[in-house]
Amino acid sequence: MKTLNLDLGENSYPIYIGQALLDQAQLLTDHIHGKQVMIVTNTTVAPLYLQQVKSLLNSLNVAEVVLPDGEQYKTLDTVNLIFDALLENRFDRSCTLIALGGGVVGDMTGFAAASYQRGVDFIQIPTTLLSQVDSSVGGKTGVNHPLGKNMIGSFHQPNCVVIDVDTLDTLDDRQFSAGLAEVIKYGLLGNVNFLEFLQNNIESLISREKSLIIQAVYQSCTDKADIVAEDELESGKRALLNFGHTFGHAIENTLGYGVFLHGEAISVGMLMATKLSQMSGDLSEGEVSQVKDLLEKSNLPVSVAGKISASEFLSAMSVDKKVVDGNIRLILMRKLGESYISDTYEQAQLEQVIGDFCQP
Repeated sequence: MKTLNLDLGENSYPIYIGQALLDQAQLLTDHIHGKQVMIVTNTTVAPLYLQQVKSLLNSLNVAEVVLPDGEQYKTLDTVNLIFDALLENRFDRSCTLIALGGGVVGDMTGFAAASYQRGVDFIQIPTTLLSQVDSSVGGKTGVNHPLGKNMIGSFHQPNCVVIDVDTLDTLDDRQFSAGLAEVIKYGLLGNVNFLEFLQNNIESLISREKSLIIQAVYQSCTDKADIVAEDELESGKRALLNFGHTFGHAIENTLGYGVFLHGEAISVGMLMATKLSQMSGDLSEGEVSQVKDLLEKSNLPVSVAGKISASEFLSAMSVDKKVVDGNIRLILMRKLGESYISDTYEQAQLEQVIGDFCQP
């Protein structure tokens, strides 16, 4: 087992990464301070891991709520199911929520924990690659709105994160590839050595060589933890973690949540940001080809040709958390492995990139 510590002062917490961690009760019980535990999961994950997690908590008062599965259910209405369960079971302010599932479950559980009685404890047990390397770490919680993704939410850090990579054994290939998009993001935005590791090992990662998965998850979490420790509330450097996301969120919002998986939308968004970086004079055509090749080898999409009109795409981009005073802030690259926040790019170049990626 590898252990990281996300250093946030009083909000610091450990991230445990390894195999067979769902057999180790102490990883959870050491971070549960009351007697009441609510496990929040969904219809896909519950049959696989709910009883295993419950068996670790025999000495506690444990209840569960099973949510519908899918990004389209990441709404306030679904979060109300969590509140209903907490109130029906008379859970008090000393309770702990456990998010058992992917990023949607984690985001909604964290948001419920941030809101219930003005804030209670929660623990993350991410079961998808995407949630293991991204959404479970850093304390971002929230839900979608029909007009924008993750526009309603809060920062609320978990007590700990338990990443058992054995849960990926039950993840289908499409979801696994979607998770690789967020892994690749860390290499592109700030870790060229990690990018080279991914380029050299992508075939073995796709074939799910466990030792390489652990290495990739550990490095991704390390890179994210380092950034979050510097900027917990995203007032500066943490915005770099949104590389490709303003484009990607526009894809999800326009097509409808769940048509493209989050990681699939981010894959296209990262390549669009890479292409705009080339047009801005920072990257070569060969470097753009490197990024496209890595994404394609990860079985990820690289365009939305014929699916969205350019005007729809640009309109959706304007409804995003990264818009400041009407300006769309984008994360671009000066070179592979070095990103920066920009609102000085040429609007005409942005529109050309959107047109190129949308045109059949």
